[in-house]
Amino acid sequence: MKSLYVRIYLTLVALLLAFAFGSAWLFQRHIEQERVNVEATAGERLTALAGLLKLALPPSDAPRAEQAAVFVDWGQRLRMPVALEDARGRRIASTPMFERRADEPGAIVVSAEMGDGRSLEMVRTVRPPGPPSAASGPASPGSAARTPRPEEGPWAGPWLHRPVTPGAPAVSTLAIVLLLLFVGVAVGAYPVVRRLTRRLEALKRGVERFGAGQLHHRVDDSGRDEVAAVAASFNQAAERIETLLHSHQSLLANASHELRSPLARLKMAFAMLEDAPSAQRERLQREIDVNIAELDALVEEVLLASRLEAGSAVGEPHPVELLALGAEEAARAEVVFDPETDTARVLGQERLLRRALRNLLDNARRYGGPDVQLTLRPLAGGYEFVVADRGPGVPVELRERIFEPFYRLPGHAEMAGGVGLGLSLVKQIAERHGGSVRCLPRDGGGSRFVLFLPAG
Repeated sequence: MKSLYVRIYLTLVALLLAFAFGSAWLFQRHIEQERVNVEATAGERLTALAGLLKLALPPSDAPRAEQAAVFVDWGQRLRMPVALEDARGRRIASTPMFERRADEPGAIVVSAEMGDGRSLEMVRTVRPPGPPSAASGPASPGSAARTPRPEEGPWAGPWLHRPVTPGAPAVSTLAIVLLLLFVGVAVGAYPVVRRLTRRLEALKRGVERFGAGQLHHRVDDSGRDEVAAVAASFNQAAERIETLLHSHQSLLANASHELRSPLARLKMAFAMLEDAPSAQRERLQREIDVNIAELDALVEEVLLASRLEAGSAVGEPHPVELLALGAEEAARAEVVFDPETDTARVLGQERLLRRALRNLLDNARRYGGPDVQLTLRPLAGGYEFVVADRGPGVPVELRERIFEPFYRLPGHAEMAGGVGLGLSLVKQIAERHGGSVRCLPRDGGGSRFVLFLPAG
Protein backbone atom coordinates (compact mmCIF):
# COMPACT_ATOMS: atom_id res chain seq x y z
CA MET A 1 0.00 0.00 0.00
CA LYS A 2 2.93 2.33 0.68
CA SER A 3 4.07 1.88 -2.88
CA LEU A 4 0.64 3.04 -4.04
CA TYR A 5 0.77 6.42 -2.34
CA VAL A 6 4.42 6.83 -3.39
CA ARG A 7 3.44 6.21 -7.02
CA ILE A 8 0.53 8.63 -6.79
CA TYR A 9 2.72 11.29 -5.18
CA LEU A 10 5.58 10.84 -7.66
CA THR A 11 3.12 11.03 -10.54
CA LEU A 12 1.79 14.32 -9.20
CA VAL A 13 5.30 15.68 -8.72
CA ALA A 14 6.25 14.65 -12.26
CA LEU A 15 3.22 16.48 -13.62
CA LEU A 16 4.24 19.57 -11.69
CA LEU A 17 7.77 19.36 -13.11
CA ALA A 18 6.39 19.01 -16.61
CA PHE A 19 4.16 22.02 -16.02
CA ALA A 20 7.07 24.08 -14.70
CA PHE A 21 9.36 23.23 -17.63
CA GLY A 22 6.55 23.81 -20.10
CA SER A 23 5.80 27.21 -18.59
CA ALA A 24 9.48 28.16 -18.72
CA TRP A 25 9.73 27.07 -22.35
CA LEU A 26 6.67 29.11 -23.32
CA PHE A 27 8.01 32.13 -21.44
CA GLN A 28 11.35 31.78 -23.21
CA ARG A 29 9.64 31.64 -26.61
CA HIS A 30 7.64 34.72 -25.71
CA ILE A 31 10.81 36.62 -24.77
CA GLU A 32 12.50 35.58 -28.02
CA GLN A 33 9.51 36.71 -30.04
CA GLU A 34 9.52 40.04 -28.22
CA ARG A 35 13.22 40.44 -28.97
CA VAL A 36 12.66 39.79 -32.66
CA ASN A 37 9.83 42.31 -32.73
CA VAL A 38 11.93 44.93 -30.94
CA GLU A 39 14.85 44.38 -33.33
CA ALA A 40 12.57 44.74 -36.34
CA THR A 41 11.01 47.92 -34.97
CA ALA A 42 14.38 49.45 -34.11
CA GLY A 43 15.71 48.63 -37.57
CA GLU A 44 12.70 50.24 -39.23
CA ARG A 45 13.08 53.38 -37.11
CA LEU A 46 16.80 53.61 -37.85
CA THR A 47 16.16 53.20 -41.58
CA ALA A 48 13.51 55.92 -41.46
CA LEU A 49 15.87 58.21 -39.56
CA ALA A 50 18.59 57.56 -42.13
CA GLY A 51 16.22 58.53 -44.91
CA LEU A 52 15.25 61.77 -43.15
CA LEU A 53 18.87 62.73 -42.45
CA LYS A 54 19.78 62.07 -46.11
CA LEU A 55 17.31 64.76 -47.08
CA ALA A 56 18.60 67.16 -44.42
CA LEU A 57 22.36 66.62 -45.00
CA PRO A 58 24.47 67.91 -47.87
CA PRO A 59 25.01 65.38 -50.68
CA SER A 60 27.65 62.71 -50.33
CA ASP A 61 30.02 64.56 -52.69
CA ALA A 62 29.93 67.75 -50.57
CA PRO A 63 33.00 68.61 -48.51
CA ARG A 64 33.40 66.46 -45.42
CA ALA A 65 33.58 69.48 -43.15
CA GLU A 66 30.24 70.77 -44.46
CA GLN A 67 28.64 67.32 -44.00
CA ALA A 68 30.11 67.06 -40.50
CA ALA A 69 28.86 70.48 -39.42
CA VAL A 70 25.31 69.87 -40.60
CA PHE A 71 25.28 66.36 -39.14
CA VAL A 72 26.51 67.52 -35.71
CA ASP A 73 23.88 70.24 -35.73
CA TRP A 74 21.12 67.70 -36.44
CA GLY A 75 22.57 65.28 -33.88
CA GLN A 76 22.41 67.96 -31.17
CA ARG A 77 18.83 68.75 -32.15
CA LEU A 78 17.78 65.08 -32.02
CA ARG A 79 19.90 64.43 -28.92
CA MET A 80 20.71 60.92 -30.21
CA PRO A 81 23.96 58.84 -30.14
CA VAL A 82 24.54 58.76 -33.93
CA ALA A 83 27.52 58.89 -36.28
CA LEU A 84 27.95 59.35 -40.04
CA GLU A 85 30.31 57.29 -42.21
CA ASP A 86 31.20 57.59 -45.84
CA ALA A 87 31.09 54.89 -48.50
CA ARG A 88 34.55 53.64 -47.46
CA GLY A 89 33.55 53.26 -43.82
CA ARG A 90 35.44 56.31 -42.61
CA ARG A 91 33.87 58.34 -39.85
CA ILE A 92 32.67 61.75 -41.10
CA ALA A 93 31.17 62.98 -37.84
CA SER A 94 29.62 61.80 -34.60
CA THR A 95 27.72 63.34 -31.71
CA PRO A 96 29.27 63.59 -28.24
CA MET A 97 26.55 61.25 -26.97
CA PHE A 98 27.69 58.64 -29.49
CA GLU A 99 31.29 58.85 -28.28
CA ARG A 100 30.20 58.56 -24.69
CA ARG A 101 27.79 55.70 -25.23
CA ALA A 102 30.08 53.67 -27.49
CA ASP A 103 32.46 53.06 -24.58
CA GLU A 104 29.79 51.90 -22.14
CA PRO A 105 29.55 48.17 -21.26
CA GLY A 106 26.93 46.35 -23.30
CA ALA A 107 26.84 48.98 -26.03
CA ILE A 108 25.78 47.78 -29.49
CA VAL A 109 26.40 49.81 -32.66
CA VAL A 110 23.82 49.36 -35.41
CA SER A 111 23.87 50.97 -38.83
CA ALA A 112 21.55 51.71 -41.73
CA GLU A 113 22.38 52.58 -45.35
CA MET A 114 21.33 56.04 -46.47
CA GLY A 115 21.13 55.08 -50.17
CA ASP A 116 24.00 57.31 -51.38
CA GLY A 117 26.92 55.25 -50.10
CA ARG A 118 26.91 56.79 -46.66
CA SER A 119 25.65 54.96 -43.57
CA LEU A 120 24.14 56.10 -40.30
CA GLU A 121 25.32 54.47 -37.08
CA MET A 122 23.61 54.51 -33.70
CA VAL A 123 24.50 53.14 -30.27
CA ARG A 124 22.07 50.92 -28.43
CA THR A 125 22.77 50.05 -24.80
CA VAL A 126 21.59 46.72 -23.37
CA ARG A 127 20.40 47.33 -19.81
CA PRO A 128 18.56 45.08 -17.37
CA PRO A 129 14.89 45.94 -16.99
CA GLY A 130 14.15 48.20 -14.05
CA PRO A 131 10.97 48.96 -12.16
CA PRO A 132 8.48 51.16 -14.02
CA SER A 133 8.38 54.76 -12.94
CA ALA A 134 5.23 56.52 -11.95
CA ALA A 135 5.50 58.86 -14.88
CA SER A 136 5.92 56.26 -17.54
CA GLY A 137 3.26 53.82 -16.33
CA PRO A 138 3.39 50.05 -16.72
CA ALA A 139 6.04 48.65 -18.97
CA SER A 140 5.09 46.63 -22.01
CA PRO A 141 6.08 42.91 -22.04
CA GLY A 142 9.85 42.55 -22.27
CA SER A 143 10.52 46.31 -22.16
CA ALA A 144 12.36 48.43 -19.62
CA ALA A 145 10.00 51.33 -19.06
CA ARG A 146 11.78 54.46 -17.87
CA THR A 147 11.73 58.21 -18.26
CA PRO A 148 14.22 59.40 -20.97
CA ARG A 149 16.98 61.63 -19.77
CA PRO A 150 16.78 65.23 -21.03
CA GLU A 151 19.85 64.77 -23.19
CA GLU A 152 18.33 61.81 -25.02
CA GLY A 153 15.42 63.63 -26.59
CA PRO A 154 12.12 62.25 -27.87
CA TRP A 155 13.79 59.58 -30.05
CA ALA A 156 15.26 57.84 -27.01
CA GLY A 157 12.07 55.90 -26.31
CA PRO A 158 11.86 52.53 -24.66
CA TRP A 159 12.68 50.78 -27.91
CA LEU A 160 16.18 52.15 -27.69
CA HIS A 161 16.89 50.24 -24.50
CA ARG A 162 15.00 46.98 -24.92
CA PRO A 163 17.24 44.01 -24.07
CA VAL A 164 18.51 42.03 -27.02
CA THR A 165 18.40 38.76 -25.01
CA PRO A 166 16.46 37.90 -21.85
CA GLY A 167 18.17 39.45 -18.87
CA ALA A 168 19.58 37.22 -16.17
CA PRO A 169 17.43 38.81 -13.41
CA ALA A 170 14.21 38.07 -15.35
CA VAL A 171 15.17 34.45 -15.94
CA SER A 172 16.27 33.94 -12.35
CA THR A 173 13.06 35.51 -11.07
CA LEU A 174 11.01 33.16 -13.24
CA ALA A 175 13.02 30.18 -12.01
CA ILE A 176 12.49 31.19 -8.39
CA VAL A 177 8.76 31.67 -8.91
CA LEU A 178 8.42 28.28 -10.61
CA LEU A 179 10.52 26.62 -7.93
CA LEU A 180 8.40 28.13 -5.14
CA LEU A 181 5.22 27.12 -6.96
CA PHE A 182 6.50 23.58 -7.39
CA VAL A 183 7.56 23.26 -3.75
CA GLY A 184 4.26 24.71 -2.50
CA VAL A 185 2.08 22.43 -4.57
CA ALA A 186 4.25 19.38 -3.81
CA VAL A 187 4.10 20.03 -0.08
CA GLY A 188 0.36 20.72 -0.19
CA ALA A 189 -0.36 17.63 -2.27
CA TYR A 190 1.38 15.20 0.07
CA PRO A 191 -1.25 15.25 2.88
CA VAL A 192 -4.06 14.91 0.33
CA VAL A 193 -2.45 11.88 -1.30
CA ARG A 194 -1.52 10.42 2.07
CA ARG A 195 -5.07 10.81 3.39
CA LEU A 196 -6.44 8.97 0.35
CA THR A 197 -4.02 6.08 0.66
CA ARG A 198 -4.47 5.93 4.45
CA ARG A 199 -8.18 5.28 3.89
CA LEU A 200 -7.26 2.56 1.39
CA GLU A 201 -4.95 1.03 3.98
CA ALA A 202 -7.78 1.05 6.53
CA LEU A 203 -10.04 -0.63 3.98
CA LYS A 204 -7.35 -3.25 3.33
CA ARG A 205 -7.00 -3.97 7.05
CA GLY A 206 -10.77 -4.26 7.38
CA VAL A 207 -10.95 -6.78 4.54
CA GLU A 208 -8.15 -8.79 6.14
CA ARG A 209 -9.91 -8.84 9.52
CA PHE A 210 -13.14 -9.91 7.86
CA GLY A 211 -11.31 -12.63 5.95
CA ALA A 212 -9.69 -13.81 9.18
CA GLY A 213 -13.11 -14.69 10.58
CA GLN A 214 -14.30 -11.45 12.24
CA LEU A 215 -17.56 -11.38 10.31
CA HIS A 216 -18.98 -8.60 12.48
CA HIS A 217 -16.21 -6.17 11.49
CA ARG A 218 -17.14 -3.21 9.27
CA VAL A 219 -14.99 -0.45 7.76
CA ASP A 220 -15.47 3.31 7.91
CA ASP A 221 -17.60 4.39 4.94
CA SER A 222 -17.90 8.10 5.74
CA GLY A 223 -17.45 10.56 2.90
CA ARG A 224 -18.75 10.96 -0.62
CA ASP A 225 -15.82 9.90 -2.77
CA GLU A 226 -15.03 6.64 -4.51
CA VAL A 227 -13.21 5.21 -1.50
CA ALA A 228 -16.31 5.73 0.64
CA ALA A 229 -18.42 4.06 -2.05
CA VAL A 230 -16.08 1.05 -2.09
CA ALA A 231 -16.20 0.88 1.72
CA ALA A 232 -20.01 1.04 1.69
CA SER A 233 -20.15 -1.73 -0.91
CA PHE A 234 -17.81 -3.84 1.22
CA ASN A 235 -19.99 -3.31 4.30
CA GLN A 236 -23.09 -4.33 2.36
CA ALA A 237 -21.36 -7.43 1.02
CA ALA A 238 -20.02 -8.27 4.49
CA GLU A 239 -23.49 -7.90 5.98
CA ARG A 240 -24.92 -10.17 3.32
CA ILE A 241 -22.17 -12.77 3.77
CA GLU A 242 -22.55 -12.74 7.54
CA THR A 243 -26.32 -13.15 7.24
CA LEU A 244 -25.99 -15.98 4.74
CA LEU A 245 -23.36 -17.76 6.80
CA HIS A 246 -25.37 -17.52 10.00
CA SER A 247 -28.47 -18.61 8.11
CA HIS A 248 -26.65 -21.61 6.68
CA GLN A 249 -25.28 -22.50 10.10
CA SER A 250 -28.75 -22.28 11.58
CA LEU A 251 -30.20 -24.22 8.66
CA LEU A 252 -27.60 -26.96 9.06
CA ALA A 253 -28.11 -27.17 12.82
CA ASN A 254 -31.90 -27.30 12.55
CA ALA A 255 -31.82 -29.74 9.65
CA SER A 256 -29.54 -32.09 11.56
CA HIS A 257 -31.94 -31.87 14.50
CA GLU A 258 -34.98 -32.53 12.32
CA LEU A 259 -33.27 -35.49 10.64
CA ARG A 260 -32.82 -37.28 13.95
CA SER A 261 -36.52 -37.92 14.53
CA PRO A 262 -37.37 -39.75 11.28
CA LEU A 263 -34.01 -41.52 11.33
CA ALA A 264 -34.67 -42.71 14.89
CA ARG A 265 -38.13 -43.91 13.93
CA LEU A 266 -36.70 -45.68 10.87
CA LYS A 267 -34.03 -47.36 12.97
CA MET A 268 -36.62 -48.56 15.45
CA ALA A 269 -39.00 -49.74 12.71
CA PHE A 270 -36.25 -51.73 10.97
CA ALA A 271 -35.19 -53.25 14.29
CA MET A 272 -38.75 -54.36 15.01
CA LEU A 273 -39.51 -55.45 11.45
CA GLU A 274 -37.48 -58.65 11.56
CA ASP A 275 -39.15 -60.18 14.63
CA ALA A 276 -42.61 -58.58 14.21
CA PRO A 277 -45.61 -60.77 13.36
CA SER A 278 -47.16 -60.47 9.94
CA ALA A 279 -49.97 -58.20 11.21
CA GLN A 280 -47.47 -55.65 12.51
CA ARG A 281 -45.17 -55.94 9.50
CA GLU A 282 -47.64 -54.10 7.29
CA ARG A 283 -47.99 -51.26 9.83
CA LEU A 284 -44.24 -50.99 10.26
CA GLN A 285 -43.78 -50.93 6.50
CA ARG A 286 -46.21 -48.05 6.16
CA GLU A 287 -44.38 -46.19 8.96
CA ILE A 288 -41.08 -46.76 7.16
CA ASP A 289 -42.54 -45.39 3.92
CA VAL A 290 -43.89 -42.33 5.76
CA ASN A 291 -40.53 -41.64 7.42
CA ILE A 292 -38.66 -42.03 4.13
CA ALA A 293 -41.07 -39.60 2.44
CA GLU A 294 -40.58 -37.17 5.34
CA LEU A 295 -36.80 -37.43 4.97
CA ASP A 296 -37.07 -36.86 1.22
CA ALA A 297 -39.28 -33.79 1.73
CA LEU A 298 -36.96 -32.42 4.39
CA VAL A 299 -33.86 -32.80 2.23
CA GLU A 300 -35.66 -31.22 -0.72
CA GLU A 301 -36.85 -28.25 1.33
CA VAL A 302 -33.42 -27.74 2.92
CA LEU A 303 -31.73 -27.76 -0.48
CA LEU A 304 -34.30 -25.37 -1.96
CA ALA A 305 -34.03 -23.01 1.03
CA SER A 306 -30.23 -23.07 0.76
CA ARG A 307 -30.32 -22.26 -2.96
CA LEU A 308 -32.80 -19.43 -2.46
CA GLU A 309 -30.75 -17.87 0.34
CA ALA A 310 -27.58 -18.09 -1.74
CA GLY A 311 -29.33 -16.49 -4.72
CA SER A 312 -28.60 -19.44 -6.98
CA ALA A 313 -30.52 -19.73 -10.22
CA VAL A 314 -33.47 -22.13 -10.01
CA GLY A 315 -34.89 -21.52 -13.48
CA GLU A 316 -35.50 -18.78 -16.02
CA PRO A 317 -38.40 -16.38 -15.39
CA HIS A 318 -41.33 -16.56 -17.81
CA PRO A 319 -45.00 -15.48 -17.85
CA VAL A 320 -47.08 -17.44 -15.33
CA GLU A 321 -50.89 -17.62 -15.41
CA LEU A 322 -52.00 -17.29 -11.79
CA LEU A 323 -55.61 -18.28 -12.58
CA ALA A 324 -54.55 -21.68 -13.90
CA LEU A 325 -52.04 -22.11 -11.09
CA GLY A 326 -54.61 -21.31 -8.41
CA ALA A 327 -57.24 -23.59 -9.94
CA GLU A 328 -54.85 -26.55 -10.18
CA GLU A 329 -53.55 -26.23 -6.61
CA ALA A 330 -57.03 -25.63 -5.18
CA ALA A 331 -58.27 -28.80 -6.89
CA ARG A 332 -55.29 -30.80 -5.59
CA ALA A 333 -55.86 -29.57 -2.01
CA GLU A 334 -59.65 -29.84 -2.36
CA VAL A 335 -60.31 -26.25 -1.27
CA VAL A 336 -62.63 -23.55 -2.64
CA PHE A 337 -61.07 -21.23 -5.25
CA ASP A 338 -62.73 -17.82 -5.65
CA PRO A 339 -60.91 -15.61 -8.23
CA GLU A 340 -61.90 -11.94 -8.47
CA THR A 341 -60.30 -11.32 -11.86
CA ASP A 342 -60.51 -12.78 -15.34
CA THR A 343 -56.81 -12.54 -16.06
CA ALA A 344 -53.70 -12.55 -13.88
CA ARG A 345 -50.23 -12.94 -15.29
CA VAL A 346 -46.86 -12.35 -13.61
CA LEU A 347 -43.27 -12.85 -14.69
CA GLY A 348 -41.60 -15.51 -12.58
CA GLN A 349 -40.75 -19.18 -12.13
CA GLU A 350 -43.83 -21.35 -12.16
CA ARG A 351 -42.25 -24.17 -10.16
CA LEU A 352 -41.40 -21.84 -7.27
CA LEU A 353 -44.76 -20.07 -7.31
CA ARG A 354 -46.55 -23.42 -7.33
CA ARG A 355 -44.42 -24.52 -4.38
CA ALA A 356 -45.24 -21.36 -2.42
CA LEU A 357 -49.00 -21.66 -3.02
CA ARG A 358 -48.95 -25.38 -2.24
CA ASN A 359 -47.12 -24.78 1.05
CA LEU A 360 -49.71 -22.18 2.08
CA LEU A 361 -52.59 -24.55 1.27
CA ASP A 362 -50.95 -27.52 3.02
CA ASN A 363 -50.22 -25.39 6.07
CA ALA A 364 -53.85 -24.23 6.18
CA ARG A 365 -55.17 -27.79 5.82
CA ARG A 366 -52.77 -29.10 8.46
CA TYR A 367 -53.38 -26.47 11.14
CA GLY A 368 -56.57 -24.65 10.08
CA GLY A 369 -59.06 -27.44 9.56
CA PRO A 370 -61.06 -28.37 6.46
CA ASP A 371 -62.67 -24.92 5.96
CA VAL A 372 -59.98 -23.42 3.70
CA GLN A 373 -60.62 -20.88 0.96
CA LEU A 374 -58.30 -19.61 -1.79
CA THR A 375 -58.88 -16.18 -3.34
CA LEU A 376 -57.09 -14.38 -6.17
CA ARG A 377 -57.66 -10.64 -6.46
CA PRO A 378 -56.02 -7.83 -8.42
CA LEU A 379 -54.25 -4.93 -6.73
CA ALA A 380 -52.39 -1.84 -7.89
CA GLY A 381 -49.15 -3.16 -9.32
CA GLY A 382 -49.89 -6.87 -8.96
CA TYR A 383 -52.07 -9.66 -7.59
CA GLU A 384 -52.72 -11.31 -4.24
CA PHE A 385 -53.35 -14.93 -3.34
CA VAL A 386 -55.28 -15.11 -0.04
CA VAL A 387 -55.41 -18.45 1.79
CA ALA A 388 -57.98 -18.25 4.61
CA ASP A 389 -58.64 -20.92 7.26
CA ARG A 390 -60.67 -21.35 10.45
CA GLY A 391 -57.89 -22.56 12.70
CA PRO A 392 -56.88 -21.21 16.11
CA GLY A 393 -55.08 -18.30 14.48
CA VAL A 394 -51.62 -16.91 15.10
CA PRO A 395 -50.84 -14.54 18.01
CA VAL A 396 -49.88 -11.03 16.97
CA GLU A 397 -46.37 -11.28 18.42
CA LEU A 398 -45.67 -14.46 16.45
CA ARG A 399 -46.97 -13.44 13.00
CA GLU A 400 -43.44 -12.58 11.85
CA ARG A 401 -41.64 -15.45 13.55
CA ILE A 402 -43.67 -18.14 11.82
CA PHE A 403 -41.80 -17.29 8.61
CA GLU A 404 -38.44 -18.15 10.22
CA PRO A 405 -36.84 -21.48 9.25
CA PHE A 406 -37.80 -24.45 11.47
CA TYR A 407 -40.04 -22.38 13.70
CA ARG A 408 -43.24 -24.02 14.95
CA LEU A 409 -45.99 -22.49 17.03
CA PRO A 410 -46.10 -23.70 20.62
CA GLY A 411 -48.19 -26.87 20.88
CA HIS A 412 -47.58 -28.00 17.29
CA ALA A 413 -45.92 -31.35 17.69
CA GLU A 414 -43.72 -32.97 15.08
CA MET A 415 -46.31 -35.67 14.51
CA ALA A 416 -48.64 -33.04 13.09
CA GLY A 417 -46.40 -33.08 10.02
CA GLY A 418 -43.98 -30.62 8.53
CA VAL A 419 -40.57 -29.48 9.71
CA GLY A 420 -41.06 -25.72 9.92
CA LEU A 421 -39.62 -24.82 6.52
CA GLY A 422 -42.85 -24.40 4.51
CA LEU A 423 -43.67 -20.78 5.43
CA SER A 424 -39.98 -19.82 5.32
CA LEU A 425 -39.84 -21.04 1.72
CA VAL A 426 -42.99 -19.08 0.91
CA LYS A 427 -41.34 -15.88 2.16
CA GLN A 428 -38.14 -16.55 0.23
CA ILE A 429 -40.01 -17.31 -2.99
CA ALA A 430 -42.16 -14.19 -2.62
CA GLU A 431 -39.11 -11.98 -2.08
CA ARG A 432 -37.37 -13.70 -4.98
CA HIS A 433 -40.21 -12.45 -7.21
CA GLY A 434 -40.26 -8.96 -5.71
CA GLY A 435 -43.35 -9.69 -3.63
CA SER A 436 -44.19 -10.35 0.01
CA VAL A 437 -46.21 -12.59 2.32
CA ARG A 438 -47.89 -11.73 5.60
CA CYS A 439 -50.20 -13.30 8.15
CA LEU A 440 -53.44 -11.51 9.13
CA PRO A 441 -56.40 -12.43 11.30
CA ARG A 442 -59.62 -13.59 9.65
CA ASP A 443 -63.00 -12.21 10.60
CA GLY A 444 -64.86 -14.81 12.63
CA GLY A 445 -61.67 -16.62 13.65
CA GLY A 446 -58.75 -18.15 11.84
CA SER A 447 -55.91 -16.74 9.78
CA ARG A 448 -55.36 -15.23 6.36
CA PHE A 449 -52.04 -15.68 4.58
CA VAL A 450 -51.65 -13.02 1.86
CA LEU A 451 -49.11 -13.67 -0.91
CA PHE A 452 -48.50 -10.58 -3.08
CA LEU A 453 -46.86 -10.89 -6.48
CA PRO A 454 -46.05 -7.88 -8.72
CA ALA A 455 -47.46 -7.91 -12.24
CA GLY A 456 -45.03 -8.96 -14.94
